[in-house]
Amino acid sequence: MQETIVISLGGSLIVPDQIDIDFLKDFKTLILSQVKQGKKFSIITGGGKICRRYNEAIEKITTPTKDDLDWLGIAATRLNSELVRISFGDLAFDKIIMNPDMIPKTDKPIMLGAGWKPGNSSDLAAVHIAKNIKAKRLINLSNIDYVYNKDPKKYKDAKSIKEISWIDFRNLLPKDWGPGSNVPFDPIAAKEAEELHLEVVILNGKNIVNLEKCLNSEEFIGTKIK
Repeated sequence: MQETIVISLGGSLIVPDQIDIDFLKDFKTLILSQVKQGKKFSIITGGGKICRRYNEAIEKITTPTKDDLDWLGIAATRLNSELVRISFGDLAFDKIIMNPDMIPKTDKPIMLGAGWKPGNSSDLAAVHIAKNIKAKRLINLSNIDYVYNKDPKKYKDAKSIKEISWIDFRNLLPKDWGPGSNVPFDPIAAKEAEELHLEVVILNGKNIVNLEKCLNSEEFIGTKIK
């Protein structure tokens, strides 16, 4: 049976400031090489700078509700998802997954998904997809090498974590998630992933060689949560 890997692709990788074409080309090459080895992928995209810029803009124009900000963020994730989907051509299912609890049947090796509904992050959508396709691994790609025991930008003595239990990991997170939250993994998604006994890996997606090692179950730089 083919292994299906769920990837939560951070918007910070797709649109760190401008669209990162070089990253998208390298990511495409790697995923296609893995498909040739028999793997399948469900890739869920985040919103990145597009999401934050739209949220910041609307707050200067009016007083948006929490749902308003969420819908802007969801639209940003869907735009990014369409970009990545089209990059894979005929190997990707021709529509992005809007509802992670309604997975279409397809023989395509790659499916793209995006934001779902207000109050839910793309990380949570990725966990729901993993649950519904019975995936055992979820790889969260962001712009950090590891999860740290505290914010390394604020604390020089912050220590990187190579492996951690769900209980300890969740203690590092805030209890709530909001649109544009900058955390290594959505705390609500973390709770559901723990309940599913899902293995989640958090690593820096910019390091394509390292991501390849992770996909090949070799030693890699990153944090494993289980």
